[in-house]
Amino acid sequence: MSSPHGGLDDQIERLMQCKPLAEPEVRALCEKAKEILMEESNVQPVKSPVTICGDIHGQFHDLAELFRIGGKCPDTNYLFMGDYVDRGYYSVETVTLLVALKVRYPQRITILRGNHESRQITQVYGFYDECLRKYGNANVWKTFTDLFDCFPLTALVESEIFCLHGGLSPSIETLDNIRNFDRVQEVPHEGPMCDLLWSDPDDRCGWGISPRGAGYTFGQDISEQFNHTNSLRLIARAHQLVMEGFNWAHEQKVVTIFSAPNYCYRCGNMASILEVDDCREHTFIQFEPAPRRGEPDVTRRTPDYFL
Repeated sequence: MSSPHGGLDDQIERLMQCKPLAEPEVRALCEKAKEILMEESNVQPVKSPVTICGDIHGQFHDLAELFRIGGKCPDTNYLFMGDYVDRGYYSVETVTLLVALKVRYPQRITILRGNHESRQITQVYGFYDECLRKYGNANVWKTFTDLFDCFPLTALVESEIFCLHGGLSPSIETLDNIRNFDRVQEVPHEGPMCDLLWSDPDDRCGWGISPRGAGYTFGQDISEQFNHTNSLRLIARAHQLVMEGFNWAHEQKVVTIFSAPNYCYRCGNMASILEVDDCREHTFIQFEPAPRRGEPDVTRRTPDYFL
């Protein structure tokens, strides 16, 4: 008798070979994913052990390397903090694989929304153009960007590690503030939902204007207060290129995790993932880029907003 997951397992196998699914398969997959994601909270609880990952940005072969190093899903429980698409050459295959794993193993992988999981950003930084090139129309782009509206914004590991793509917001004091807002929308240009996906920690006091043009910069006093108010041990976030793959800030109250090695195929950085074990102890694992698979040289430079 065939497994009820046979079709999905076959799709995951094809995706692991970096082969995109057909448009009708993507549509059906995203319908299933939507049902699962809509059941999740704006602050999605996650149990340890878990492996926490940062930006991937369409670097499919490096995502495959991440799974080789961190373990296959579902053997390893994964939490990804957004930015699956744009800039790399394989955004379609990358995001389709992660969504397929979510549908197949909903309790073993958590996929948060990054600032690039948006209609506006993906039209500038590559995902839209890639969908047109690979499918001949924008339907798959529309299917995915509609699904992005459903992705949870943050996760909470064992009530003490708060995970999100960007950072804090002057409009948010408690996790309950986040639990209460309507996330099913395009990422706004300003306000608390925007801040969670765009803000960055900084060596300063208080709040600052972000050079990115969205979100804020926030100082150690802000992180300490937020962690204290919400009984947190650590804020884990992504969103910024860090050369070693991870970077501590605010006296180990905040850590940045970046999981796209040699970002944009030219930055020369390491990548890392953060393993949190049963005892809530944590270990960083750094990794180098996977061997290049005959990708074209970068011809059209996409705009840089933080390189």
